Amino acid sequence: MNTRIHVGIGGWTFEPWRDNFYPAGLAHSKELNYASRQVTAIEVNGTFYSTFGASTFAKWRDETPEHFVFSLKAHRFTTHRRDLGTAEEGVQRFVNSGLAELGDKLGPLLWQLMPTTQFVPENIEAFLKLLPREVAGRPLRHVIDARHPSFSSEAYLDLLQKHSCTTVYTDSDKFPSIPHARSDLAYLRLMRSSADCATGYRVEDLQPWVTGARQWVQTSQKHEAFVFFINGAKERAPAAAMSFLQLL
Repeated sequence: MNTRIHVGIGGWTFEPWRDNFYPAGLAHSKELNYASRQVTAIEVNGTFYSTFGASTFAKWRDETPEHFVFSLKAHRFTTHRRDLGTAEEGVQRFVNSGLAELGDKLGPLLWQLMPTTQFVPENIEAFLKLLPREVAGRPLRHVIDARHPSFSSEAYLDLLQKHSCTTVYTDSDKFPSIPHARSDLAYLRLMRSSADCATGYRVEDLQPWVTGARQWVQTSQKHEAFVFFINGAKERAPAAAMSFLQLL
């Protein structure tokens, strides 16, 4: 399997998964260990609500297998504000909270904007300028989760390219789907899993995404793709991710 295609779920603590994903009786403390051996990446949502320290990131690193990758959602304090240019303190606090302890398992940082945040070039560029390029000598990659339709513009893509960032591409009908071919990094959040389908998505619906991810990483040795199954019928997310990996 191509290790530049990372496929996974959002978090690993979800009560319904204890009925249809985790083995019966599995200790909650063992859930990350188990989940990280069924999928190849996890988007951590907990970092959006809480601050974690270096010891926690080191623990996650040690509990997961080689080549596993975490994407971390930045704390909402950094992005849930009207003037994004004032976020420097929050950005620095998040980036320097111990993320580097993840080592090679540190994936992209996801900066999720409020659904009401509109594309105002000066405001967005002020924020992009605050995003550091490295932490403790490790390069950082940044992904913007823009949720307002005004971001569907060439001007937004121009700014992302200028600051070496990328944007979320989604199949959701609630948020804009913005392809960004100017970056080496593709970041997909697939949000339409169905409770009526045991694997969340039918094979024929997954296949185009699988083909697209495969074609993307074949473009060059630098191209990389992250594919996360988020929301929708969340109880089906692990099955959808594993189905995607099977198709790969």
